[in-house]
Amino acid sequence: MKTYSLSDVAIMEANAVAHGVTIDTLMDHAGRVVAEEACRHLPPPPARVGILCGAGNNGGDGLAAAFYLRAKGYTPEIWLVSSSQEFKTRQARRRWNMISDGPGIHLEVPEVSDLQKLPLVIDAMIGTGGTGELKEPYRSAVMVLRKARVPVLSIDLPTGLGTSTPAIATWTVALEVLKEGMQSREVGTAAVRSIGFPPEAYEETGPGEFLLFPLPRKDTSKGDSGRLAIIGGGPYTGAPAIAGLAALNGGCDMVFLVAPEPAATVMRTYSPNLIVRSVGTHGAFAASDGDALWKCVDEIHPDAILVGNGAGHEAGTLKALSHLVEKAIKHIPVVMDADATRVAVLSEERPLYGDVRDRLLMTPNSRELYRILGQAVSDRQKERRDQLTALANSLGASLLLKGEIDLMTDGVDVRENRTHHPAMVVGGAGDALSGLAASLMARDLSAFQAARLATYWLGLSSFSLFERQSYGIKATDLVEEIPRTLNKALRGLGASKRIRHRQGAFDRDSDRERSSSDDEYPRELRTEE
Repeated sequence: MKTYSLSDVAIMEANAVAHGVTIDTLMDHAGRVVAEEACRHLPPPPARVGILCGAGNNGGDGLAAAFYLRAKGYTPEIWLVSSSQEFKTRQARRRWNMISDGPGIHLEVPEVSDLQKLPLVIDAMIGTGGTGELKEPYRSAVMVLRKARVPVLSIDLPTGLGTSTPAIATWTVALEVLKEGMQSREVGTAAVRSIGFPPEAYEETGPGEFLLFPLPRKDTSKGDSGRLAIIGGGPYTGAPAIAGLAALNGGCDMVFLVAPEPAATVMRTYSPNLIVRSVGTHGAFAASDGDALWKCVDEIHPDAILVGNGAGHEAGTLKALSHLVEKAIKHIPVVMDADATRVAVLSEERPLYGDVRDRLLMTPNSRELYRILGQAVSDRQKERRDQLTALANSLGASLLLKGEIDLMTDGVDVRENRTHHPAMVVGGAGDALSGLAASLMARDLSAFQAARLATYWLGLSSFSLFERQSYGIKATDLVEEIPRTLNKALRGLGASKRIRHRQGAFDRDSDRERSSSDDEYPRELRTEE
């Protein structure tokens, strides 16, 4: 079965919440399926079963399982490893209040002899929420569990998996999907059980995509948040400028525009925030400019480049851009937008530059995709998804097909973005999108991740704008809305969750105050609002 990274599962859970599935509901479903799995390995009721619970949502899942096991006639004994005053979420505390007045409650780390008498122990201490080596009292609890040598059923992941002292499970019940790392022997036999994620959580972009945003560190200095070079302009001067301003408003530190003269001179007047360099003097890039373009880019030392905005599609221009990308892709991520996508039509090579789908993003619209495919683009969404996936594998690139429903794929996974208002379909919107995606790739997001976040982010901005401006939205308006949308989104997700995500954790144990049953977070970001 497919495995998912912990960050991807965090994103899917946030998107599930945005579709109206509360954390309370997910926790109840998790408790039910864990209880069902436990019954497979227990003697008949009233057999005893031990449950070691932490203070987060993994512990809440264990407490919910205790409730269902009691209802089935079993006798759960619960060891709350940390203090009951340390519950991190309201949902976990509610489960504690439901069962804490019953028998078999221990507010301490168990002794080895306590567990050795039991036919099964459920590990509900940390699961997928932990980062780094285990701290006390969890480390002591895991050592007791290992010394007891009893059958163990872990919830989602064994506590401490990947550390020097992991719990060793006989079985693991994976909630919703298999996670990366579950091939480890410490996981035992894994069973995947659904806890109620809607299909949209897997298939569509949503508020969870903002978990991908690369939050700067406290010690960040200039340039640490990305240097982007945009190679374009010539026949058109506004397109690369719009892309550059979108990148800056998306948090990129420095943006360089590389254009031929006289376009470069015009572009210098647009904004003092954009650094403009010139290559060529013929009004458009010529075939002979390929080496000069690469030399200029190499001197800039960008973390990513965006190629094609406003460059035109003269044969010499496309040859120069193709030469540049061939050199650059070996060293830095690349976004090919607008006329640069024609390079795929001219080249007979497949894949274009080897398998570089993590660092090459192509962003065609339907007309440009038609040229690349050499056949009609299907009107049926399923067939269109298949066409795009096959083409991504053929080209060795990730693709973002802009349209009424944006489609993006790395040749393996596919996502749809249905979040944008028709009023944003204006000249320059595509340039803003590619600039935003390129700025994210300059900060270490993969091409597929950048496409997912950029499409949802810009689409969400269009809804806010429409409330104020109706159908009078311009590309520059979208650019100005980008940081406002980000601010609102990060407030909705919570700063503490973002910090833990940067450390690589999918943290269902983090503070979920905004994702509780009162549904504050989904209301704040839901697109129809």
